[in-house]
Amino acid sequence: MQKQYISDVAEKSTLSVSGVKAGLTKAEVNTLMDTIITKNISITNSGALVKKSGAQLTQRQVTKFDIA
Repeated sequence: MQKQYISDVAEKSTLSVSGVKAGLTKAEVNTLMDTIITKNISITNSGALVKKSGAQLTQRQVTKFDIA
């Protein structure tokens, strides 16, 4: 999952997380992002994160081929 934020110097910053649980809801993502901002959990090279910009979950599917 990638979460995009705006920093206190108005620059966009992206945080990536792997191993996200199945069935994650929009509300849970919003709560997580709000917590990261309010508790100042992550400071980036662009400064403190102050506003949510977006989020996306990328899923990967693997298809195995049996080769004889």
